[in-house]
Amino acid sequence: MNIGASGAAASMGVAYGSGAVPKARHALFICAIGVFAGAYLGGGEVVKTISAGIIPQDIIDVKIVLIIILSATSSLFLANLLGIPLSTSEVTVGAVVGVGIAYQILFIKSLMVIMMFWVIVPVAAFGIAWLFGKGLYKVQHKPFFKDRPLLTGILILAGFFEAFSAGMNNVANAVGPLVGAGLISVPDGTLLGGAFVALGAIFLGKKVLETNGKKITRYSKPEGILISGTGAGLVIASSIFGLPVPLTQVTSSAIIGLGMAKSGSEILQKHIVKKIIRIWIVSPLFSLAISYMLVKLFLEKDMYSLIVLLSVMLATLGTLSLMKAIKDEKRAVHEEGGGI
Repeated sequence: MNIGASGAAASMGVAYGSGAVPKARHALFICAIGVFAGAYLGGGEVVKTISAGIIPQDIIDVKIVLIIILSATSSLFLANLLGIPLSTSEVTVGAVVGVGIAYQILFIKSLMVIMMFWVIVPVAAFGIAWLFGKGLYKVQHKPFFKDRPLLTGILILAGFFEAFSAGMNNVANAVGPLVGAGLISVPDGTLLGGAFVALGAIFLGKKVLETNGKKITRYSKPEGILISGTGAGLVIASSIFGLPVPLTQVTSSAIIGLGMAKSGSEILQKHIVKKIIRIWIVSPLFSLAISYMLVKLFLEKDMYSLIVLLSVMLATLGTLSLMKAIKDEKRAVHEEGGGI
């Protein structure tokens, strides 16, 4: 559910920010449908990478799964409270790597490939958005680029496919460790994981939707199509090859690239952009440190019960946050006259 709030919800930010989907809850429902479809129909390859491509599968048991998920979720939960789009791929891979370091066994070559694409894909998104943005602003006065229903439909479809790509890539971050431990099969994992990512987008995703949609830069509908199309294409391609990539970084990089094409380097001076970049750097290191510490403190000293206690405490906090989000959503529906 944290994945839905942090990553998947950001995929509809451009459609929401441009006004193609004027109401936040409508954007979140579209996102939920897309992310579930992507997880169920195409999430299997990235699940296999997370479950057995970074550390040997035979060292992953129930205790290790708890450590990985606890480490990743605590990082995401903090970011969601702050309303910052955080890479679920980075925090999950960081948590798995922390376990591998603690046990002194890692598939370094696979890890380096993953980390290389963490840089390549967002940079590609920035470059594509900047390049096509420059062309867009030269022809945006043409009649086709006026505010037409066709553009609105294309933008909503592009946002849907970006959510679809989120399901393909990000559901592995939740269920990959479970599959690695043999607790659930790949098909069941993508089905169950996709369902809960979708629920997280609906009930917990509004803050990140607002951040990506309205706090970095404003978008016209052609701009939104460019951003969502860039993100969806790059992430779907990465997912086909089983590479977990940071969707929120891809989307945010495309937004920043387009903003630079429109306004120059002043977009980089915005506080929200600097905050996102700082958290991008910190997030994998933070979850890595947590998982390494938990292995050393609890497993090696046979304090497994404390891990369970911490997990229960985090689950309780998450439940309380969800209840508050549902209450806020009901209040918003009531104030706007009912309906979804």
